[in-house]
Amino acid sequence: MANRTSIKQVILFVGGGQMASALIGALLKDDWPADSIVVLDPSVAQRATISETFGVRTLPEPHEELGAATTVIWAVKPQVLADAMRQVLPHLSDPLHISIAAGVRSDTLAQHARSDRIIRVMPNTSVLVGAGVCGMCAGRNAKSEDKALAEAILTPTGYYFWVQCDDQLDAVTAVSGSGPAYVFHFMSAFQKAAQAIGFDESTSRELVLQVVGGAVKQASSSQHSFDTLQQNVTSKRGTTEAAIAVLNESGTASALNCAVRAAKERATALADELSR
Repeated sequence: MANRTSIKQVILFVGGGQMASALIGALLKDDWPADSIVVLDPSVAQRATISETFGVRTLPEPHEELGAATTVIWAVKPQVLADAMRQVLPHLSDPLHISIAAGVRSDTLAQHARSDRIIRVMPNTSVLVGAGVCGMCAGRNAKSEDKALAEAILTPTGYYFWVQCDDQLDAVTAVSGSGPAYVFHFMSAFQKAAQAIGFDESTSRELVLQVVGGAVKQASSSQHSFDTLQQNVTSKRGTTEAAIAVLNESGTASALNCAVRAAKERATALADELSR
C-alpha cells in the first residue's frame, strides 16, 4: 500500500455531498493535508458547510487551476455524471478518475472521462463513522500506482477489497452497499419485539445496540462459522431454540436470500439504464 505521507497529490472532489464529506473527513483524520484537497460544487450552502467543517478549498465552477489535480473523485449523482465530466474535463490534465457514482460502469466512465485510468468504488454509508465497506474495480489501464493511491484514499474509511469486473461490483452493491439497511431493518424489528414484551423505547433501543454490537464483536474474535456460533447459544429445548424455530418457520433466511438477489438484479438493471 502507498504511504499517504509520501504522496504528493491534489485530490479534487466533484460534488460535496454526504459521501464526499465522509471521505474528506477520513483523509484529514489520517493526516492528509487540507491543502491537498479541493471540492468543486455549485451549491453555496454545500461549499460553506465543507469549508467550515474541514478547512479545505472549495470552488463554485471549473477553473484552469484544476489542472493540478492528480486524482478526481466523482461524487455526484449518476444521472448528472456525464454532464459534470463534460464541464470539468477541459480543465484537467491526466488524473486518476475514481467514481463513487453508483451503477455507472467502467466502460461508460472511460468513455465520458476519455481515459482508461478509471477506478469504480462502491462504498456504503458506514464510511461516515470510519467503519465502511468499499468494493473497488479497476479499469483496464489503471496502473499499479493508481490502485495503490485508491487504497491509500479508502483505507481510513474502513475495509476495502477489489473485484475483477462490473458484474461483481453489482453484487457488492447488493451485499455491502445495501447491507447496512438490512441490519437496520433487523434492528428495528428487534426493538419493536422488545417493546412488545414490556421494555420502553429507550431501553429496547439500547438493548438492541448492545446485543448486536456484542454479537459482532464476538464473531469477529472467533474462527467459528456464524452457524456454529448460533448453535453454541441454542440449548436443546431452551428459550433460544424456541425462538430460532419460529425464525426458521417464518423463512427469514430464504427472505434475506431473495432480498439480496433482488438488490443485485436492480443494481444490474440500473447500470443497464445508465449505459444506454
